[in-house]
Amino acid sequence: MSGRAPFAKMNGLGNEIIVADMRGRAGRVAPAAAVALNGDPATRFDQIMAIHDPRTPGTQNYIEILNSDGSMAQACGNGMRCVVQALSAETGRTAFTFETVAGILGAEEHADGSISVDMGKPRFGWQEIPLAEEFRDTRMIELQVGPIDRPTLHSPSVVSMGNPHAVFWVDEDVWSYDLERLGALLEHHPIFPERANITIANVISDTELTIRTWERGAGLTKACGSAACAAAVSAARTRRTGRIVTVNVPGGPLGIEWRADDHVVMTGPAEWEFSGTFDPATGEWQRDAEIVA
Repeated sequence: MSGRAPFAKMNGLGNEIIVADMRGRAGRVAPAAAVALNGDPATRFDQIMAIHDPRTPGTQNYIEILNSDGSMAQACGNGMRCVVQALSAETGRTAFTFETVAGILGAEEHADGSISVDMGKPRFGWQEIPLAEEFRDTRMIELQVGPIDRPTLHSPSVVSMGNPHAVFWVDEDVWSYDLERLGALLEHHPIFPERANITIANVISDTELTIRTWERGAGLTKACGSAACAAAVSAARTRRTGRIVTVNVPGGPLGIEWRADDHVVMTGPAEWEFSGTFDPATGEWQRDAEIVA
């Protein structure tokens, strides 16, 4: 087998994704390769979704997820939609069961091209998220940024969607906050021993939210699927909305349903950009020749 692996550059509502085909290979995408790929404007990404051979009977593939800084991620809903679109185009399948470090999840491509991903059950226990100290009620924890009498952000809802999330509720436009500065600060706050995804959320109605997210290990993003799920679950849990909502991210809308069985299902699009091959050890890459009809 060649040392180079196929990849597709894709996006899910602007969440930049590289789907790397590592099937039939014993190795993995090296953190240095991820950093190198992200350093090239053409292949800049939020997450790499590395497709490996299945490890567990009943699953189609094992999916390993890397952030743009080379660190490992537990969940990426937008990336999973890209994986489904790529594999559906290759195999003709429309339903998949994948294994990730966060657990087993199912996904399905619909006739209209939209893709639903079962993101699993949210976890609310402070040790499950995890937090560095005990909070019995994680619907709102004591954490703030700014002056003590007029904090810029405060009292987030915290939840794990396979990865840790903090959702700060605001009454103003989410674009009025310097999330690049605040997100970088809060991601590394000592209360989050594994760092955290930081989201600013504004409730539009009982069926609609608008959010912006600073993604752990990736920075500002146009879309973060697990953050949309975290915001939707936290909104329902704090009685701000119902359990079926539209979550507007900078890249567009995602449909989120927190089902009665406690699973969170996210539905949205995926988009192919271009394909190529790359070296999983170094990140050196080459674009496939374009075919012009």
